[in-house]
Amino acid sequence: KATQIFWSKSYDGVAIDDLIAGMGVGRQSLYSVFGDKRTLFLRVLRAYAERKGAGAAKALFSPPALRDSIAGFLRHAVEVATEEGSVRGCLMVCVAPLVDDPEVKQFLKDAAAGGLALVERRFCDGISAGEIPSDFPVGTRARQVLDLARGLTMHAQLGAPRKTLLKDAEEAADLVLLPRRGNATPRR
Repeated sequence: KATQIFWSKSYDGVAIDDLIAGMGVGRQSLYSVFGDKRTLFLRVLRAYAERKGAGAAKALFSPPALRDSIAGFLRHAVEVATEEGSVRGCLMVCVAPLVDDPEVKQFLKDAAAGGLALVERRFCDGISAGEIPSDFPVGTRARQVLDLARGLTMHAQLGAPRKTLLKDAEEAADLVLLPRRGNATPRR
């Protein structure tokens, strides 16, 4: 419940009274169980990242083909950002970066580094499987995949239709796998 409250109102827009009403707890219970607003937000952020990160990792590593993995990862970003009954966008992309708190900023940096490492590992698996050449720019393309996922998420927050974003995710997967200039087309 706290996740939805922070997500819909933003961190600065949430008052303790909003949390009390939305979570259905008393003021004393909120403080004794969850701590202050900042502590609760950090707990929400960690739980959200674990839940959504596990889904993203599954989308990235489940399909055997690299192209399908990248497309699945990007589709997952769209599906999370357009989930029915939830606020459009992503708590970690659309809300948390606006919080002026060193611990939140560090958490986001660490989460981004973890996401980057996962995508890089998937590209390295693609190199090992012969799907892409050994000189494929793994680091650059992994950053691009994450940037594309963030961009799709932002478009979702702005109201872009899910169907359009899913199509964009498919096309983005093809773009990321294009060979560097002067190289042969990657094998699928």
